Amino acid sequence: MTRKPKNIFVEGPISSEKIAKSIQNHSSKTNIGAHSIFLGQVRADEKEGSVVRAIEYTAYEEMALQKAFEIREAIFEKYNLTCMHIYHSLGEVKTGEICLFVFTSSKHRKMAIDACEELVERIKNELPVWGKELLENSDENWKVNT
Repeated sequence: MTRKPKNIFVEGPISSEKIAKSIQNHSSKTNIGAHSIFLGQVRADEKEGSVVRAIEYTAYEEMALQKAFEIREAIFEKYNLTCMHIYHSLGEVKTGEICLFVFTSSKHRKMAIDACEELVERIKNELPVWGKELLENSDENWKVNT
């Protein structure tokens, strides 16, 4: 089966409805025995006497989509997965909201869990996606790599 790059980006936060629908869509796939899910949530960290109220995510989209595709292919090759889904926010995501959703499925739990963990680490370390922390009490914003 030939895979093609998929758009992993969602404008704004990733809704609980999108997450629930993604999970529900797999209930008919009876060859799956395990799912592993990672949800990244924006924290209200303290910075320079203020508190993070949101993160604004930006990306080199074309480059990020190509890199995500390469990572997906490598993970599919390494692990015996049935399904894999990645969603990453762009734009502003407020504290408490979900900015990253990674979902792996396999016949067995260890494969799904290990693949999910490696996938999250590679996304965080290799995708050209950045987050700018927006502070409550300041015009200054802090840049963080996501």
